[in-house]
This record gives sequence, structure tokens and C-alpha cells, in this order.
Amino acid sequence: MPDTKIDILIAELRRLTAAVERIAGPAPASNDWAAAECFVWTPQRLHLQPVTRPNRVDLALIRGVDHVRDILADNTRRFAEGFPANNVLLWGARGMGKSSLVKAVQASIARETGVPVKLVEVHREDIATLPLLMEILKSAPAPVIVFCDDLSFDHDDTSYKSLKAVLDGGIEGRPANVLLYATSNRRHLLPRHMMENEQSTAINPSEAVEEKVSLSDRFGLWLGFYKCSQDDYLEMIDSYATHFGLSYDRASLHAEALEWSTTRGARSGRVAWQFIQDLAGRLRTKIELT
Repeated sequence: MPDTKIDILIAELRRLTAAVERIAGPAPASNDWAAAECFVWTPQRLHLQPVTRPNRVDLALIRGVDHVRDILADNTRRFAEGFPANNVLLWGARGMGKSSLVKAVQASIARETGVPVKLVEVHREDIATLPLLMEILKSAPAPVIVFCDDLSFDHDDTSYKSLKAVLDGGIEGRPANVLLYATSNRRHLLPRHMMENEQSTAINPSEAVEEKVSLSDRFGLWLGFYKCSQDDYLEMIDSYATHFGLSYDRASLHAEALEWSTTRGARSGRVAWQFIQDLAGRLRTKIELT
């Protein structure tokens, strides 16, 4: 009889333990920094998911943005070498290579300096978990660039406060081994009507607007990307065609590339890349990224 009571008690304790584990969710995963150069932040498990084959192009293939490319590369190089560097906001025209440049520069500087700079991508919907990520990154064995792509905030979104706290560093300060790089299609990350709503309900309206606008100001570097000229667009086409060994008559290449951009109503690095993929497919030529 005593044994039966003990067995019942043990079974009940096991059921309670299982219930608590279900409520608590999965245990935090261990993070292996040696697994890859790039990672994706998974806040549900406090996990950095390794990306063994990042979707990126070689830095030499990114054309038409030479000035901002050099500024971003120099900032990243100083960071990798342990010198002061700034958080960066890359903003401007769609398809001009903002996110491609971040990924290409990270890889290029890691090779150039021999420092294993890591890139951690944070999805837009996970911005509010940035403070949790900082706790993990401060013990990372290498410099880390936190990358937020296509960043913007809606009128009822308060997660920008987490970003602002990380940029400011809070009482503990931003980890010395972490920088934030973000891309956006607009210079100010918060929409105008969001600023106006704050202004109409604030005790001091001008201070409310200043608070909203100052989110972008917390990035030390603003790098602007603008629509490319026809010459820049064709230079991108020529660069891709040469790099991937696409044997094609240059006059025909340019004529078809211009027609391609006209049907899409834009000239940009993205449109150039889409044309090159179409051309490579027609030529039955495989193209591989780094």
C-alpha cells in the first residue's frame, strides 16, 4: 500500500512537471558562434539560427553607390579592428542595394581583416525583443552587426521604443562588440501622421514631434540611396554579365536591359539583377552567388 501511494505521488509530480514545462515553452537553445558567419534571431527560443549559405553578392558587383559603399566599409572596418564606429541607417530608393550592401560589406571586411565579424538579422516583427538579444550578444566571442532590414513603424506600433533604448544603450550601455545597421525606404522611420497624432495629444506638442523624429537621429551615420541614372544602370548590367560570363552582344544586351527597365517603370540594382537572371536563364547559364 505505501508503495502504491508513492507511485501515485511520483506520477502526479511528473504530470505537474510536464504541465509547467508546457507553460514555460521550449528551453533556450545553445548558440554556436562557429557554425556560420550569419544568423537569424529566433526570440521564441532565444536562438541564433545559423545561415550557412547567405543570400548575398560580392561587394565588387554592387555599382552606382560607390560613395556610401566606401563609408559603410570604412565604418565596418574600424568596428572589426576594435575602434569606435557608428550605428548606420541606410535609407532611400527601393532596389538600390541597401540590404545587399550590408551583407556584402560584412563578408568583405571579415575576409580583409581576418576578424570573424558576425551578422545577425532581426525580423521587423521581432524588434521589441532587441533587449533580450543584446543580453546574448554581449558575451559573443566576436564583433556582431545586428541587421534590421526594411525598417519602419505603423501608427499603433510601440516597438520603436525598444530600438531607441538599444541605440541609446540605456543604463548599461550598448555592448561594445555590437553595432546596429538598418535599412529603410524613408529617412524618418516613423510616418508623418504618427508624429502629428503625438503632437495633438501631447502636453508639449513640439517635444512630442522631436521625440519621434529623434529615432533616426540616434543612428550616427545616415547613408542615402537614390534612383540610378541610365548609365549607372547599364554599368550594373555590364558588371553582372562580365562576372557571370554571359556571352552576349553588348548592343543587344543594353537594348534589352533598357526595354526590361521600361516595362517595370524603374531603373535600379534590383531590376538589373532580375534582368540578368532572365538572361542567364535564356542562355541556359547557371549563376552562383558567394
